Amino acid sequence: MSRFATGVTVLTVGGEHLHAMTANAFSSVSLDPPSVLCSVGHSAVMHGALTSAGRFAVNILGVPQEGLARHFADKSRTLGAAQFDGVPWRSGEHTGAPLLAGSVAWLECELTDSHVFGDHTIFIGTVLAAGRGDHEDGLLFVNGRFGRADAAAG
Repeated sequence: MSRFATGVTVLTVGGEHLHAMTANAFSSVSLDPPSVLCSVGHSAVMHGALTSAGRFAVNILGVPQEGLARHFADKSRTLGAAQFDGVPWRSGEHTGAPLLAGSVAWLECELTDSHVFGDHTIFIGTVLAAGRGDHEDGLLFVNGRFGRADAAAG
């Protein structure tokens, strides 16, 4: 599966469950109703946070945000509000989840379904709000490395 190029996202949950996690197991599910899915391992802190909160945000990262992708993928980072120290963000109007500054796009979602399979749960969220940033080049992950769309196409 490392040969399959994916976009890179950071899933976030706000409120008392404030948490973030880098994820590339993300996809659009439906346009009507607008919905997306993400797959989260049962042992991940995000699994419990997302289940408890019932709402989340998806931040679609741009090329300049590789450092954020690495930060929120680091299992040794400090958790809770401290993991956002030095990270510019604002609270989502509909979810309270962090919307990361500089993202290519973001989605605020309400958890509407989940399916347990193997060691992961597939969470389906109905999109409550969406927006796009100024940056156009999305961050990719393929062959164990970060890249950009134009480099992958060339």
